[in-house]
Amino acid sequence: MNTATGSSDLRIRIRQNAGLLTAIAVFLVFYIFYNANHPRGFSNAVLIQNSNEVFTLAMVAMAQTVPVLLGGLDLSVGAIMTLVNTLASHVMNGSPLQMLGGALLCLATGALCGFFNGCVVVFGRIQPIIATLATGAIFIGIALFLRPSPGGDVDGDLSWAATNDLLEVAATYGFAEGGEAAWFQPIAWIPVPLLILIAMGALVWLPYARSVTGRTVYAIGSGEGAAYMSGLNIERAKISAFTMGGFFAGVGGLYLALQTSSGNADIPQAGAYTLNSIAAVVIGGTSLLGGAGGAIGSIFGALVLRTISFNFRIFEFDPLLQPLFEGVVLLTAVSLGALRVLRVRNTLELFR
Repeated sequence: MNTATGSSDLRIRIRQNAGLLTAIAVFLVFYIFYNANHPRGFSNAVLIQNSNEVFTLAMVAMAQTVPVLLGGLDLSVGAIMTLVNTLASHVMNGSPLQMLGGALLCLATGALCGFFNGCVVVFGRIQPIIATLATGAIFIGIALFLRPSPGGDVDGDLSWAATNDLLEVAATYGFAEGGEAAWFQPIAWIPVPLLILIAMGALVWLPYARSVTGRTVYAIGSGEGAAYMSGLNIERAKISAFTMGGFFAGVGGLYLALQTSSGNADIPQAGAYTLNSIAAVVIGGTSLLGGAGGAIGSIFGALVLRTISFNFRIFEFDPLLQPLFEGVVLLTAVSLGALRVLRVRNTLELFR
């Protein structure tokens, strides 16, 4: 009896996490294929490069996930990332204490932008997709004011350390005997952006998703009316969701400044990150109807998108055909997610 129950629970868990498991499998297939064909494949140098290329998109995808779980879209995540990027190009220099203060200011700015989004949606009673379209334009305007043309002054040592592995961090700042300490060697190869990404998932997202507020976000996406009748604090959950999204976008913008050593109020780039974040969310198995999925899946969705571009680069794929192939991948992911909706006769079954 216990064996049967365990088997049933396992099947339920697999069914509930089918999107995440599919994204992980697709990523592994594409990434192993990429490394197998790369002249320096399966090396730490390639891993560091790839980690740098995927980090910002992964953070913006995490930012998009939380509003999507509510059943809405945040069209301002790319703009928040860009705003924080331009701000970081002004404040990420000076003494260590000044740079720490600058980093906290950048993260607080991202969270404040998200909080503003949440207040507009909740108290203005405006659909998220419309509200964030408007606020995104405001954020881009502020970014252009802060950085009318690309440039900035980001601390060189910090930029180098943040975009390499832990060995370079130790060598740059002189701890663990410059990275030569025996205890440090097993972890010296880990890329810093990969470590930050894991920390964001494990130390920020998971505690939030398992909190009362996080569970309320899922409940709202599954059925706002039922969540309200259950006595859940709808307004607080919505505001927290957008605030969390702004925070994640801010982390992405701060890292982009460290990676490029500059700030750039690039409007097309902001739009591209927003659209790709939606694609990553869908590929990662989060339902656009809300209530199902999570930021971890969106990270793997971002990894899938970036790994596809890695393979394009290796095989010198015609740039004119790249959007076509990416569109086919996204359409396939959306279609697989829609199969569940097409099979149901009663929409209540979607939330069982």
